Amino acid sequence: MAKQNVAEQFVDILVRAGVRRLYGVVGDSLNPIVDAVRRHSHIDWVHVRHEETAAFAAGAEAQITGKLAACAGSCGPGNLHLINGLYDAHRSMAPVLALASHIPSSEIGLGYFQETHPDRLFQECSHYSELISSPKQMPRLLQTAIQHAVGQSGVSVVALPGDIAAEPAPEKAAQSALVTSRPTVRPGDAEIDALVEMIDQAGKVTLFCGSGTAGAHAEVMEFAEKVKSPVGHALRGKEFIQYDNPYDVGMSGLLGYGAAYEATHECDLLILLGTDFPYNAFLPDDVRIVQIDVRPEVLGRRSRLDLAVWGDVRETLRCLVPRVKEKTDRRFLDRMLKKHADALEGVVKAYTRKVDRHVPIHPEYVAAVLDEVADDDAVFTVDTGMCNVWAARYISPNGRRRIIGSFSHGSMANALPMAIGAQFTDRRRQVVSMSGDGGFAMLMGDFLTLVQQDLPVKVVLFDNSSLGMVELEMMVSGLPAYGTANANPDFAAVARACGAYGVRVEKPKQLAGALKDAFRHKGPALVDIVTDPNALSIPPKISAEMVTGFALSASKIVLDGGVGRMVQMARSNLRNVPRP
Repeated sequence: MAKQNVAEQFVDILVRAGVRRLYGVVGDSLNPIVDAVRRHSHIDWVHVRHEETAAFAAGAEAQITGKLAACAGSCGPGNLHLINGLYDAHRSMAPVLALASHIPSSEIGLGYFQETHPDRLFQECSHYSELISSPKQMPRLLQTAIQHAVGQSGVSVVALPGDIAAEPAPEKAAQSALVTSRPTVRPGDAEIDALVEMIDQAGKVTLFCGSGTAGAHAEVMEFAEKVKSPVGHALRGKEFIQYDNPYDVGMSGLLGYGAAYEATHECDLLILLGTDFPYNAFLPDDVRIVQIDVRPEVLGRRSRLDLAVWGDVRETLRCLVPRVKEKTDRRFLDRMLKKHADALEGVVKAYTRKVDRHVPIHPEYVAAVLDEVADDDAVFTVDTGMCNVWAARYISPNGRRRIIGSFSHGSMANALPMAIGAQFTDRRRQVVSMSGDGGFAMLMGDFLTLVQQDLPVKVVLFDNSSLGMVELEMMVSGLPAYGTANANPDFAAVARACGAYGVRVEKPKQLAGALKDAFRHKGPALVDIVTDPNALSIPPKISAEMVTGFALSASKIVLDGGVGRMVQMARSNLRNVPRP
């Protein structure tokens, strides 16, 4: 049996860690790794057109599967392109291993062609970033990198010079057991005791939920029922907590709706569940606050806490439910449910009049129709900007759908690359990229990846020929819109030229049929929908300070727009409110 080289040993360790594909762009310093992948039967090389796409795709795969994913870039400029997608994966707590191949080891530090220092460059967007300088070092260093990524839910970066990758691997290298999943974390007894006492003393309790409630829907509902608590959520908590929720009072933040803001400010005790919600202007400063999170470093960094609890949301609630006293007074909960329903009724009329005849098409109408015709287990990847608004207000979660985007990092152009990673996890599952024309054009080259890999991603393009969110920020700041207009081609024609299915929609009556036809198509498809750039109605009370950086002071002062099927949900929940 031929002796392994370092690259082959590297790839073997990735496979043992559960990695099934390596996203990247080939390059000379990566050649030993790519060749090792070519000859390995349990891992594939996914050739993309831009390394930023590779990192976004790996991050999306990790978010969908909850398992380690990997990407790679060649030396210097190649791996530098990874950085934006790695920032997003790291801030999204997606376990990703990035291979940053490096210049020849003998030339490091001498100003060689394409020289950078990747072990330094990626430190801010990773839990671990180190250089392999010896074949003997590689197995232990890669294992350490993998365990940082999995154990701390984020990015690890390994810099590997191409010449070292080609060297013989050390004989009898230890095959240590790899950590590939996280444990559950239960709070200490003292914290549970203190939290039970605070809950029992509070007359009005509100829960505000983030992505840390993933897998804890049943526990949150049981706890909310026992303490008669309204339940609000951040954008990243939407897919995990909004569905089948009779205590739902909506979302807080600039994109918020309903009564979430009121519920968090009018309670006696606010419990933050698995959220690092960054907009502290929305959080109260005159109520008692408890934060429960598995990441101790985020406790208390957004608001003053009366109690910090380090633990998984699900495990913590399982400890609490048997011990807290059941509350019998529903008045606060029922009042918030009514406020929520009234708030939604007040805005839903904004885009329900003649929308089926309005040209250019209202983007809200597009999102509402998309929500109706998409599969019940579809994965939606969402571009940053106005697509965030439409997804937040119109895409209905149900416990089977997934909604992912650059919700913490806020990068443009994330939807298409994320859709690539999501689709690779299951080619039979419907994956929909909700792309803005600005974001799509930025990494449009990787539409070719869909065609080359025959990935059946459906790109639904909200084409308003502008950078809509930036234009909104300028307008609210009293500035004329400048530099925000896009001179766009017929993107459907571009898709067809690439070898994919493409259709352009300019009239509302064409929309549903066009989406259904695209979804039935077996390969990649793009639906270019010409939408109204002036669709937003902006209330006069919004100030420049409120919009800049999403630091809105009250979620009741939001963009005036519809909220899709959430109105029906609120009406249904309101019917459960006891009448005197």
